[in-house]
Amino acid sequence: MRVSVFLGLSLDGFIASEGGGLDWLDLVRTDPPEDTGFLALMASADVLVMGRSTYDAVIAFPEWPYARTRLVVMTHRPFEAKHGEERFEGELTELFERLAQEGHQHVYLDGGDVVRQGLRANRVTDLTLSWLPIVLGSGVALFERGLPERRWQLISSRGFPSGLIQATYEAGASGNDTAWPDEQEP
Repeated sequence: MRVSVFLGLSLDGFIASEGGGLDWLDLVRTDPPEDTGFLALMASADVLVMGRSTYDAVIAFPEWPYARTRLVVMTHRPFEAKHGEERFEGELTELFERLAQEGHQHVYLDGGDVVRQGLRANRVTDLTLSWLPIVLGSGVALFERGLPERRWQLISSRGFPSGLIQATYEAGASGNDTAWPDEQEP
């Protein structure tokens, strides 16, 4: 199963400001979503798995951006679904197993904690990071200490008129492996 991450982050590695704010993402609203690859990702993903903090931020958007995609919110707290969202309480790897059994082929992970869970489990297959031209100084960091070592192969990179720089990576070897998967002996 393909597991994609597509995140905007500050130059100093934060995906949200203190308190979970995302208003700083407006710096690059001039870059059309079709140019950044977001619309293509949404068209190919058959399920979106989102953390609760991200869900709480997104539900306040004036327009619901996920109308055509199944959305599973990982949370221990109850919530009232407003757009058909589903609640899941448990381990991300359990959810992946359930989604695979249901026939899902492409999962899009969104939200810092959920993405870190996917990275810890070595389940993320591709990672698109978009650096915005801002230093926040503090906030919610994407990466944390203790994530397992994993190599990533750069697939593409590009800049946008707004100053956004985007890089897409595919997962390579993990741990002490020294070769990329396509270089390993059968």
